[in-house]
This record gives sequence, C-alpha cells and structure tokens, in this order.
Amino acid sequence: MIAKLGKGRPRKFNKDEALLTAMQLFWKHGFEGVSINMLAGTIGINVPSLYAAFGNKEELFYKAVSLYNEIFGQQYDKILELPTARAAAKALLINQIDLIGDDKLPEGCFLVQTALVTSPNAEKQSAFMANLRKANQDKLVKRFERAIIDGDLPAGTDSTTLAIYIITIKHGIAVQAKTGANRDELYKLVDTALAVFP
Repeated sequence: MIAKLGKGRPRKFNKDEALLTAMQLFWKHGFEGVSINMLAGTIGINVPSLYAAFGNKEELFYKAVSLYNEIFGQQYDKILELPTARAAAKALLINQIDLIGDDKLPEGCFLVQTALVTSPNAEKQSAFMANLRKANQDKLVKRFERAIIDGDLPAGTDSTTLAIYIITIKHGIAVQAKTGANRDELYKLVDTALAVFP
C-alpha cells in the first residue's frame, strides 16, 4: 500500500505516488527536517514542478497529513467501535506496535514525528498537529463516556484522564520502539498499562 523510500531511475510523475512519498518524508524527518529540494529530489521532479503540483512546502505538508488521516484514521475509528472500552484501548496500543513494526513504513509515529519542530517558523504546523492529536484524543474520550453510560466502565470513571493515559502510552510505544525496544517488550508494556484500566 505504501511505497518504500529510495532512489532509482526517474519515473513519469504520478501525483498520488508523489504525495505518498512526501507523507513518508514528513513522517521520517518531521516538518522542519524536510526541505523543498529533498522533496523534489526524492519524488523525482524539479522544484518548479513540485510547486505547480502541490503549492509550497506547507501546503504539501497539509496534503500529506490529510492522506495519513485517510489511510490510517479509518483504522482508528474502526477500533473505537469495538464492543468494550478495554478492547478498544488494547487494540489502539497493539495497532501502534503493528504500525511501527511495519518495515514498509517509516520508523516512529507520524503524529509524534511530525510534531518534532524546533523553531518559531514552524509554530503553525506544530499547532496544527497538536490539534489533530487532540481531536483523536477527544474521540477516545467520547468512546469512554459511552462506555460509562453503557455500564462497560464504572460510574465515576474520569474519561478524559483515562483517554490521555492511553494516548500517552500509545505515543510512548513509538518513542520506545525508536530507541530500540522490541515487540515482546512493547507487548509487555501494553499488558502493564492495561493492568490499571478500570
């Protein structure tokens, strides 16, 4: 589904493939770690052609984020429809392990990697990604609130704190994987995290 990054002979320009490549570059290097020249060179077109196809780097970044949501956001929403809150929470964490273990994808978590900005010039992109992560967190809060109403979670459960906890573990899995944790260690982390799930 996702083409691997790499160099090769120039191919006829395909806008969909180019956007996949851009998404991977932003995933791997973050917004500030990717230059227009890097984008154009990896895609295999010149800079003016890149501007003509996608606009500037910022516009291309937002298109890449939209593509990510189109591909992976559906997985997130489907997981939230699992029968129990615990099953949904566990599936979110296991899915994170599966994604970061997929050698067809860049290392790490897209939502975390693209947030690694360091200068005031990228504050807009940083805020955009923070809002996206917050939107995903809010979906999980609503899922837990529904579970409380259904009696699946105990009355009085703090749905917001519980959602923040699961999302924090989810992002932490990506960080641990980036620093060398293997799948067995990450699965044990999921078990430990869920041990305190209400």
